[in-house]
Amino acid sequence: MSEIEVVALTPEIEADWDEFVTAHAEGTHYHRAGWARVIRQAFGQEPLYRAVRSAGRIEAVLPLVAFANPLFGRYLVSVPYLNRGGILSENARAHEALVLEARRLLAETRSSFCELRHVEAKHPEWPARESKVSMSIDVSSGKDELWKSIGPKVRNLVRKAEKSGLVTREGEPSRDLPLFYDLFAENMRDLGTPVYSPTFFREVCREFPDSVRLNVVEGEDGPAAAGICVRHGDFVEMHWAASRRELLKLSPNMALYWDSISWAADHGIREFCFGRSTEGSGPWRFKKQWGAEPTRLHWEYLLPEGGELPGLNPDNPKYKLAVRVWSRLPLPVTRWLGPPIVRHLP
Repeated sequence: MSEIEVVALTPEIEADWDEFVTAHAEGTHYHRAGWARVIRQAFGQEPLYRAVRSAGRIEAVLPLVAFANPLFGRYLVSVPYLNRGGILSENARAHEALVLEARRLLAETRSSFCELRHVEAKHPEWPARESKVSMSIDVSSGKDELWKSIGPKVRNLVRKAEKSGLVTREGEPSRDLPLFYDLFAENMRDLGTPVYSPTFFREVCREFPDSVRLNVVEGEDGPAAAGICVRHGDFVEMHWAASRRELLKLSPNMALYWDSISWAADHGIREFCFGRSTEGSGPWRFKKQWGAEPTRLHWEYLLPEGGELPGLNPDNPKYKLAVRVWSRLPLPVTRWLGPPIVRHLP
């Protein structure tokens, strides 16, 4: 059996890295090497991407990012700002090598935790958060069958948007990202959550032009909704979406999602993912009405001796006051203050 080595991601092995991710049954778009550049350019965080190689070929990858801030502390995440990540391996030997490397980096960076955003549990004995689910529907039956299956309530809301004069179209990032960002920033303010910088979305579209789709819903009064989907093989996820609150009575969000679902069904996609939600929440109910089924996410943690699970998430009760205050701030203030804050909240 050939010896294995753990190596850092370099430009020389990027093609091999992405080939491994694409071929792996559990590989996701968020394991791809290009996200290291996106995160570095948009957030200034340090990628510590690692691969295991044997006899010149990759057997496992770990897209890890290091955070360090006097207020929020030091921690490692795979993959921050995204819903999936963690260790991707083709055998137990390579997997264990990356676990050991993660433990080494945890100590070297003096981090308080290493969060691995797995879908399936890899280490049931580890501390984990399992409160989030990923909501998806099978779209392989085609657009016509999906239209029948989504039920009369959803169909009527999609028709309502069309009868209200709302029109959907595929966006052009160089022209339409500002439009999307205006909607997204306002939605995030209303939710009490700091917004990403516009640079993040520009970098995502620049790095992945062939797998990112921006779609827009417009009416007589201008943009009503917009969203960004990310495709990986036969899987598509609507990762970021926003609607104008004052136009919600016209159901622009329903038009947005039906356009994306229809596009997926017409382009050989098997699974359309609505993103992650907390069971029973408003977003969960919205996705459930489309017939989406949940897949529980297993975010597993490596902790130092005596370490505790982190509390850096908006569901933490101690942040409720901050969420309420943020949702009442003027939009220009949140667009200015949000990006420096959210870059430390993975």
